[in-house]
Amino acid sequence: MELDIVSLSRLQFAVTALYHFLFVPLTLGLSVLLAIMETVYVMTGRAIWRQMTKFWGTLFGINFVTGVATGIVMEFQFGMNWSYYSHYVGDIFGAPLALEGLMAFFLEATFVGLFFFGWDRLSKLGHLMVTYLVALGSNLSALWILVANGWMQNPVGSSFNPQTMRMEITDFFAVITNPVAQAKFVHTVSAGYVTASVFVIGVSAWFLLKGRHKDFAKRSMTVAASFGLAASLSVIVLGDESGYLSTEHQKMKLAAIEAMWDTEPAPASFTLFGIPDQVNRVTNYAIHIPYVMGLIGTRSLTTEIAGINELTASAADHIRDGVKAYDALQTIKATPRGEQPPADAAAAFAQYGDKLGYGLLLRKYVEDPRQATPEQVLAAANDTVPGVLPLFFSFRIMVGLSMYFLLLTGVFFVLSARRKLDAHPWLLRVAVFSIPLPWVAAEMGWFVAEFGRQPWIIEGVLPTAAAVSHLTVGTVLFTLIGFILIYSVLFVIEMGVMLRAIRNGPQPDNAPVSAILAKPAPKIAATNTSGPVSSMEAR
Repeated sequence: MELDIVSLSRLQFAVTALYHFLFVPLTLGLSVLLAIMETVYVMTGRAIWRQMTKFWGTLFGINFVTGVATGIVMEFQFGMNWSYYSHYVGDIFGAPLALEGLMAFFLEATFVGLFFFGWDRLSKLGHLMVTYLVALGSNLSALWILVANGWMQNPVGSSFNPQTMRMEITDFFAVITNPVAQAKFVHTVSAGYVTASVFVIGVSAWFLLKGRHKDFAKRSMTVAASFGLAASLSVIVLGDESGYLSTEHQKMKLAAIEAMWDTEPAPASFTLFGIPDQVNRVTNYAIHIPYVMGLIGTRSLTTEIAGINELTASAADHIRDGVKAYDALQTIKATPRGEQPPADAAAAFAQYGDKLGYGLLLRKYVEDPRQATPEQVLAAANDTVPGVLPLFFSFRIMVGLSMYFLLLTGVFFVLSARRKLDAHPWLLRVAVFSIPLPWVAAEMGWFVAEFGRQPWIIEGVLPTAAAVSHLTVGTVLFTLIGFILIYSVLFVIEMGVMLRAIRNGPQPDNAPVSAILAKPAPKIAATNTSGPVSSMEAR
């Protein structure tokens, strides 16, 4: 990667976003699991369910705090590294972010405090409502963030105003009901539910292997396996919906994910494995499964999926139309204030204005797109093809892990139904070692979503290279290194606190909240079932 302002700004945002998303999915999933566990406590009155809610709630709280600390920086980057982007689309992009703060973050932050310190101050039902509001706030936060991100992928309900030189909202309802945003929301939160389920299963399996808190671990695992199985099915189904929507709104991304260089006769096959060669535009050692891609991408057996070569040629035509839009826009800008622009320029912009973003792709090669040569037009068209090799394998890692989670949660669901959760120690070890895998899948998913739409920061509207701030390479490199160091320290601290809480395990009901974070208690022999925790479980 070249050491330029665009590449460094992209890298900095990618680093901070991927760090932040280490904490988001667990927060989303644990918030719902806490609501389920506390509901059982309120319905049955059994103290062990309260103990479960407190223990997993403590882990939720640790993760929530770190997620907030890493998430705040991301929004400031829009003004720091992407100032032209903020100017160009601030009226649209800022609205869902403001709603996220007002409707979600404040709600979540307020009731998190009541969740931890309201156990003895609120009634059972009152505290349960608090837990549900924490879960609601967590998921509402994801909704508004993904509405903003979905608009970047599919910029509906908006248009470019040549008088203000900015994008403006024309239909806010269309923005919030954007099908891409809705699909991303349900897919992302379902992935968070899977992450939390596998985490709870893995930690509970560790307790069982150590012979500690067996009743606690089995109940936790039963809830997580049931919830995780449903969430895994949801991830797969909603991932299919995302693929279908990509056929409509992001054809190049879908073609790159599939390494589909040429348009195939319908229905297209799915490439199970291959090694894409972007230079020669061929996929070596390809193994195809007939019909599958056609069914996923078009929901039919008769509709074609466009290949990269055809889409590149189409992009070249769009770039030529974008140059016409750029020329008309310059004429409109030159019109004195208070006068009507020439009719031919206004008509030309009305006809070609939706392709203005394609014309701006030429700014990488020439200051004035109207001066671009045919070779530069073709080079800009080739720039619309993202990196095929990393997309191809990232997508398949994500899909393969999704299938694995379905199998894992399904197996433990069956074992819980048969009351044999601790019958196979090797399966418990598999569960423990599976804990990091949902994060791998989630990060791969975000990589596919964001890297796959390059070179656009707003699909078809604004190229990434045109959106950056006027900063020096040294400035961005300095802040990038600083963020990496600070975030790494935060990650190490968060992992240390989480691991200490897990080693300490669930605490007696009369223990203070801080007890779970105290120095680890002495090791308990596997045969020892006495003590306050076991007494709690007996109740």
